[in-house]
Amino acid sequence: MRIVVDDLSGTEIAEFLNEHVREMLSITPPESKHALDLDGLRRPEVTFWSMMDGDVLVGCGAIKRLDAEHAELKSMRTATTRKRGGIASRLLEHILAEARRMGFTRISLETGSADFFRPARSLYEKYGFGYCEPFGDYRLDPHSVFMTRAL
Repeated sequence: MRIVVDDLSGTEIAEFLNEHVREMLSITPPESKHALDLDGLRRPEVTFWSMMDGDVLVGCGAIKRLDAEHAELKSMRTATTRKRGGIASRLLEHILAEARRMGFTRISLETGSADFFRPARSLYEKYGFGYCEPFGDYRLDPHSVFMTRAL
């Protein structure tokens, strides 16, 4: 498996991310959905990675620069057929290492509060993320939880 910086120009990653947004909207009210669309992920402050198993896309994730020291983890997703197989852990380890290499000293995230997101919250807890108040432009929302960790 390999993890590559992705320019988001391929149709496979576009569909993978569109499926992600559709799934989030099926669980979370539109006003509480914070998943970025393709245009949001193509912004210069975002670095996006795809994880490939041969030629098959199995996961993705990104970081968005909030300021010189603080980044936000975005768009973590594992292919449905590959969940519970270590893809998310490997991808998260890569992103945390890259965030350190880029000079960030803190990384934060927003994820859902519903039971659907429990495995994601458990993964982040395992990697040292703790719960925190909203950061950046986020506001308190019963559908969101916020987590952060030092790098």
